[in-house]
Amino acid sequence: MEQRLMSEREKADIAKESRRLLDEGREEEAAALRKTIPLTPYLAKYWKEKMGAQFLINGGWNLAEAEAEYGQGWLDN
Repeated sequence: MEQRLMSEREKADIAKESRRLLDEGREEEAAALRKTIPLTPYLAKYWKEKMGAQFLINGGWNLAEAEAEYGQGWLDN
């Protein structure tokens, strides 16, 4: 999955498309699309502390904002 930062507009557009997919009963596609929105740094850090780095890695989340905030390799520290 591409790990990249997004504008607020891009995030809103993806969220809107995800809701449309949910309305159509396409839950898995909606969930996968939502994961392309960068996870907020504080939430990524919290999940790392509570669930472990592997949880985030295996979950397929876009961690670009957390990496921008905490630096490359933050999951390893």
